[in-house]
Amino acid sequence: MNGFGGFLCGGGRWLAGLVALAAVLFAGVAYAQVGEETQFILNTFSFLIWGVLVMWMCAGFTMLEAGSVRTKNASVICLKNIGLYSIAGVTYYVIGYNLMYVDVGDLIGSFKGLYGPSAEELSLLALGEGASEAAVEAAKSAVGANGYAVMSDWFFQMVFVATTASIVSGALAERVRLWTFFAFTVVLTAVIYPIVGAWTWGGGWLAQWGFQDFAGSTIVHSTGGWAALAGALVVGPRLGKFKKDGRVKPTPPSNVPAVTLGVFILWLGWFGFNGGSVLAMSGTVEAVTMANVLVNTNLGAAGGVLAVMCVSRPILGRVDLLAVLNGAIAGLVSITAGPDIVDHYWAIIIGVIGGVLCTGGIKLLEMVKVDDVVGAVPAHLVAGVWGTLAVCIAGGGDFVVQLVGVLSIGVLAFSLSLLVWFGLEKTMGARIERDHEMLGQDAAELGIEAYPEFVVVPDADEFEEMSK
Repeated sequence: MNGFGGFLCGGGRWLAGLVALAAVLFAGVAYAQVGEETQFILNTFSFLIWGVLVMWMCAGFTMLEAGSVRTKNASVICLKNIGLYSIAGVTYYVIGYNLMYVDVGDLIGSFKGLYGPSAEELSLLALGEGASEAAVEAAKSAVGANGYAVMSDWFFQMVFVATTASIVSGALAERVRLWTFFAFTVVLTAVIYPIVGAWTWGGGWLAQWGFQDFAGSTIVHSTGGWAALAGALVVGPRLGKFKKDGRVKPTPPSNVPAVTLGVFILWLGWFGFNGGSVLAMSGTVEAVTMANVLVNTNLGAAGGVLAVMCVSRPILGRVDLLAVLNGAIAGLVSITAGPDIVDHYWAIIIGVIGGVLCTGGIKLLEMVKVDDVVGAVPAHLVAGVWGTLAVCIAGGGDFVVQLVGVLSIGVLAFSLSLLVWFGLEKTMGARIERDHEMLGQDAAELGIEAYPEFVVVPDADEFEEMSK
């Protein structure tokens, strides 16, 4: 009994000691979680990880577009998407970020070239091994006061501008010149998008008015949609797409699984798009907000899918898979302006309406003979406008301010894009030659085929167009 009791007493003392040690350790951890350095690390890590997830959306756009076009144009789509991402990275580093965020007045930021770490960060990195502990701590404190590493924010913002450019790529697929598209991408990512961003997220006049757009329904998606619409008007429809008798030639996806996979990748990337836009991950409030944002993002997309499954037959005459997939994107775009709402059922309603409007937009574009290969304009422009206005219903936005923001950004993005597209049409030519369109851009422009085991047979409608 004494031995067993002694064992119990000794074990109890050991247990009590472990509990006391754990309490000390966890108390230290709890303290660190609210410390400046830990907040700095968490915020920086958040920007980088969410940014990587948004970057992966480029893969989603690539799969969606490559599967939507005919096989003879799939390789060019792949080149366009990796090219536009690279262009966006360079132009946003050279000038775009400064125009959008640095020394912004009412309209625009700084024209100073290049962007880099802060002076405090450079001073910290310049400290050698012989630096005193006091000097290191002072330098770390100066850096930590910013809340996050400067270039982590740049990276997170850069992947957003690449998303805007991707929207244009899909709408103009199969007939726009490769280098003309790249030239437009330079202007879009270096000038047009940064001006829109300066007005809003950069603290310009719309921000001062109280314009709300949490993660970019209008700032990112409608801007890309307006640019795509301008390009579609200048470049024109694909050969044989619209008949003289009013019929519209069906152009189903060449690779349905690829399109579906692309949409799922976009859906996944959207969690970074909206979740990262909380812009912090260093406290309980931010954690709860981020959880709500991700749930609402998912519900908005699901609502868009279910709505289009129900309305595509009455509107389009069939249960259209491509329209249903666009319903997911439309739901995501719609909820992006206000994903931080607390009442989650509103996310479903906003996504449902976004999906219905997108499907109606697909039909409307066909009626007015505007050729949008992937439905980018309805999914991003139409749904983006709706989502921005929906903030007034569930997110406390002011309708007049939201409407002014939508209209002013629309006028700016569309007019500048139209001007640039017209300029490129007169100088470089916006559309590929007819024989190149009939043969396919892969063979005509790249000398490579995405599916070399298949023989590409030109469409009879294209022969008919060539004979005119």
